Amino acid sequence: AELAEATGFYKSTLLRLLASLERFGYVTRGADGRFSLGPTPLRLGRRHRPSRGLAARVQPVLDQLCQQSGETAALLEIVQGMANCRLVSLPDTSLRHELHPGDNWAIDNADAPAQPVSGGFMLCAALGEAGAGAGDLWLSLSGPSGRLQDAQGEALLDAARIRLTSATNHHQGGAP
Repeated sequence: AELAEATGFYKSTLLRLLASLERFGYVTRGADGRFSLGPTPLRLGRRHRPSRGLAARVQPVLDQLCQQSGETAALLEIVQGMANCRLVSLPDTSLRHELHPGDNWAIDNADAPAQPVSGGFMLCAALGEAGAGAGDLWLSLSGPSGRLQDAQGEALLDAARIRLTSATNHHQGGAP
């Protein structure tokens, strides 16, 4: 009745719409018959593109990291035991690790958010204090085994991490 009054739709129309929204997890119906937000909006919210400020600071560093290494460079965020790809730069080669913003995977511990890559690798470097809680940000390099030596990849990640944290601390006085 409240929705009908607020929207001007007939109750029967609203019930049909709410049934569809409920079927796809956008709303849930409680025992009292009232509707509330379901899990789908939260899941979709985690997949959104990062703020323009974050993307403007990090994407050029990812592009440079990708160009220097010839591998996929990404910004990962760790939230509640899940690694979420926020930004990515893909190399211009057909043999690469395909990673896209919104991709996510479960991790066993926040100290090692690397995604298992069949026939490949993923190196990660924390942008702040690793395991500090929700919203930990990491840089990663990934690709087929044998193209990039671990020491070279770790050095490139460390240099990119330093560029990001130095630029951010200089401009804002905090972590990205």
